[in-house]
Amino acid sequence: MQMYNFAKDNQTNEVKISQMGELKVQHRIKNIIFDFGGVILNISHKELEDAFRSLGVSNFEELFNQAQQSELFQKFETGEISPHEFRSAVKSMTGLKVSNDVLDNAWNQIIGDYPPGRIDLLRKIKDNYSLFLLSNTNVIHYNYYIENFRLEFGYDFQSLFHQTYWSFKMGKRKPNADSFAEIIAKENIIPSETLFIDDSRQNVIAAEALGLKTLHLQYGMEITDLFRGSSLIPEL
Repeated sequence: MQMYNFAKDNQTNEVKISQMGELKVQHRIKNIIFDFGGVILNISHKELEDAFRSLGVSNFEELFNQAQQSELFQKFETGEISPHEFRSAVKSMTGLKVSNDVLDNAWNQIIGDYPPGRIDLLRKIKDNYSLFLLSNTNVIHYNYYIENFRLEFGYDFQSLFHQTYWSFKMGKRKPNADSFAEIIAKENIIPSETLFIDDSRQNVIAAEALGLKTLHLQYGMEITDLFRGSSLIPEL
C-alpha cells in the first residue's frame, strides 16, 4: 500500500509529495479514481450558510451540526430518504415556510464552479488512464451541477470518465469500504495499479486499507499539479 501526502509551499510554489506507509512492489498506475467536490468542482460552505441566513436561519451552524449528528445528510446521500423527505426534514428543523424551489436554491449554493483547467486536464489524460469518479452526493445537488456543466461546456460531464459512481445511486458512501470495493469489483481493477485522489483524509485512509494508492489533496492544491502533459508526475 502507498499513501501520498500532497502539499505546496506557499512562498516558493514548490509541489512537495511525501510518501506515507510502505511499498513493497512498484506498479504503474493505470487507473485513477477522483473525488468530486473540492477536487474537480469548487464548493463553498460559506455560500451555503449565507443563503440560509438570508432566509432567516440565524443559527445555521448549530442546525447543520444537528443534521449531521442525526445522519440526515448521510441518509440523503445514500438514497435512504427521498428529496421530499429531505426537504420536509430541513423545513421542520429550520422552521422555514418556503417553496421547494426556494429551499433547493439555498441548498445548491454550496455548489461552485468548474475551473476550466481541471476539465481540460481530464479530457487530456483520459486516453492514458482509466478514469473513475466516486462522490458522496445527493440527487438535488446532482441535478443542479450536472445541468450547470452541460450549459457551460456543451456536453455531458460524465463523458469525461470511463464510469461515474454517485453515492445516492450506489446506496453507499465514503469512507465505507464497500463503496471502494464496488468500483474494484465492477471495473475489475487492480488496487495497486489504481490511484485514489480525495481532499478528505478520512476517505484516503479508508481507500488505502483496501490496497489503493492514495493521494490526500490538501487545501489550495490542484489536480493539475499532479500531471506533466497527459501523464502523472514521476513522483507518483
